[in-house]
Amino acid sequence: MTLKEKIIAESQHLGIDKIGFASAEPFTELEASLQEQKERGYTSGFEHPVIEERIYPERTFENPKTIISIALAYPTKAKEEIPRDEKRGMFARASWGIDYHDVLRDRLQKLIAFIQSEAESLQQEAQWRFAPQVDTGELIDVSVAQRAGLGFIGRNGLLITEEFGSFVYLGEIITNIEFAVDQPVPFGCGECMRCVKACPTKALLGDGRMNAQRCLSYQTQTKGMMPEEYRKKMRNVIYGCDICQLVCPYNQGKDFHFHPEMEPEIDTVYPKLKPMLSLSNKEFKQQFGHLAGSWRGKKPLQRNAIIALANLGDRSALPELFKVAKEDVRPVIRGTAAWAIGRLGKKEADVWLENLKELQQMEQDEEALKEIQQAMDRLA
Repeated sequence: MTLKEKIIAESQHLGIDKIGFASAEPFTELEASLQEQKERGYTSGFEHPVIEERIYPERTFENPKTIISIALAYPTKAKEEIPRDEKRGMFARASWGIDYHDVLRDRLQKLIAFIQSEAESLQQEAQWRFAPQVDTGELIDVSVAQRAGLGFIGRNGLLITEEFGSFVYLGEIITNIEFAVDQPVPFGCGECMRCVKACPTKALLGDGRMNAQRCLSYQTQTKGMMPEEYRKKMRNVIYGCDICQLVCPYNQGKDFHFHPEMEPEIDTVYPKLKPMLSLSNKEFKQQFGHLAGSWRGKKPLQRNAIIALANLGDRSALPELFKVAKEDVRPVIRGTAAWAIGRLGKKEADVWLENLKELQQMEQDEEALKEIQQAMDRLA
């Protein structure tokens, strides 16, 4: 067996669902597009900031020859029933189970160790760079994966594989060992525009790019006041968004349970919303700390839980929301709670209008005051 064949065999043994080999030549075809996205303000700010380092592997690795790209499939359906005991939120599927960065890191480290031992036995000197991607490294994982033959980039900007659809995590390794490369996968969406039409905020541009600022997944990860136009569209999803994946024809019927660490715990990924409003930092870490969706901390998820309670029409949450609006030290949380009161308090408008007046007299933050006034206007 060649070294490449041994690596492929070992990847299957390690639980890697798909692997491909790509040239480490610069991704110059992406430069104009990335520059345009940045100039138009369509980036999220979570990307690697230096465009040149995203395009030229030699900027971050000496003498790159090959990029080994891997994919792990994740489940799309929970095995357990979701209780209907009270209103619950939801994490997008990419945040189910243990943080995918940790899962990828484990697989990549084991694969690197194997390749190093094999390279040594062949008396090859190799320098390795470990780069778990998706959203933390310099390279653009979907572009690497497409070049490596794992799949094609769909209109929603996600890698779509033949076997697993777009429900895959991606990672890659850059090396100075030269391997025979695999063939890139051609575009496979044809004339289909389902994801573009289904996106509730019109974030998708239709050519694999998006205005990340308008993406609901991005909006659920911001820390400030969420613009009102996105609040109702968020529904009860408190982290991420799956809409463009769920409508994709390539994803129909795809649900794989290959990796136990990716299996969701119902009470974690479909959490009760009202208890989230009073979570301590310790409780937050215990319940959500292992999820990828916890990376931005407690505040965005609590803000989103308040919005979800309003979207679900949970009037039983009004006392808790008033307490939060009155006592929480964070203006974003107070202001969002006031907005929710304005949405939920209509049946007892006079009562909640008086409560909002009380909040108005206490509040000093301008953004929170604006939310209180708008909630009062709605009830009036």
